[in-house]
Amino acid sequence: MPVHDDGPAVAEVRASAYVIPTDAPEADGTLSWDATTMVLATARAGGAQGIGWTYAAAAAQSVITGVLAGVVTGRSALDVPGACEAMIRAVRHIGRPGIAATAISAVDIALWDLKARLLGCPLTRLLGQGRASVPIYGSGGFTTYDARQTRDQLAGWVEQDHIPRVKIKIGESWGGNERRDLDRVALAREVIGDGPELYVDANGGYTTGQAVRVAAAMTGYGVTWFEEPVSSQDLAGLAAVRRQVLPDVAAGEYSWSLADSARLIAAGAVDCLQLDATRCGGFTEFLRGAALAAAYNLQVSAHCAPNLHAHVGVAVPGLRHVEYFHDHQRIERMLFDGALDPAGGTLTPTTEPGLGMCLRESDAAKYRQG
Repeated sequence: MPVHDDGPAVAEVRASAYVIPTDAPEADGTLSWDATTMVLATARAGGAQGIGWTYAAAAAQSVITGVLAGVVTGRSALDVPGACEAMIRAVRHIGRPGIAATAISAVDIALWDLKARLLGCPLTRLLGQGRASVPIYGSGGFTTYDARQTRDQLAGWVEQDHIPRVKIKIGESWGGNERRDLDRVALAREVIGDGPELYVDANGGYTTGQAVRVAAAMTGYGVTWFEEPVSSQDLAGLAAVRRQVLPDVAAGEYSWSLADSARLIAAGAVDCLQLDATRCGGFTEFLRGAALAAAYNLQVSAHCAPNLHAHVGVAVPGLRHVEYFHDHQRIERMLFDGALDPAGGTLTPTTEPGLGMCLRESDAAKYRQG
């Protein structure tokens, strides 16, 4: 006779916010910043604890404690997709896109970590690991960097970490400085040499025609990835750029739901779909987004949060790579035990239970808000 065990109930969900200053002023084509906020969710059940986090406004903390915790507490800790659906339904009146989506994402990831720890297995095994590691690309190259900073960062990735693909920001001042954009692309190629792949990200800073002209001007530098050449909200513009340029066009980091990803695909707007588990609904929705992309023969690329995406990425056959973003990898190595080593251009998840990571409270305390 079969035995049914729903597992222990989620006893508690908590959240905390941390604001970590950058190590230098940073900007891309359309935004500048000097600090990054991380919101950490903690879920407890059966004597175990799981963690998950998102990079978002501190307001996500209030959504977790004030809206989501009551929905998740008391549910089976083993039914993560059910909890995710319940959270999505709970934010109907406050709106899912943006803050609520990031809050849902952090809790969903914490619940997956908790489930794996309860079962005593690595999260990768629970999600269905299909490969040992994930390829990464070094990402930074901020528009605020001078030539020396750009050289040092790119050389560090390629020569020290042996990462064979890198990305820099362009589209400075909403596309207002094309000459410097192209000079920086030339500098990047000079520093990394002919072998490594070179990517660029305009963060939606260009107009459609401008993006096409810039792509043509970059032809001699072997750029193979053009991220958000125009706003990700401009589906027709993305599709128009994609039809006229040689590099693969990518977007999707601002997909707050599966429906957002579906619209990008339906518009023919991308060659590679970006997904961000800290925004789209956690690992539950990341896997659904990857399956949606696979149905259209599209690969996916994981946006930022590399120490989270490594664990879900090994379960996605169509994963192209994970973004090893300067800010996030720095924070994850500063504040967590168990952060992964980028040497050789890959991240290999741990065989420890769950994510195999824990927050170093003593190091994080000075950045905690409230």
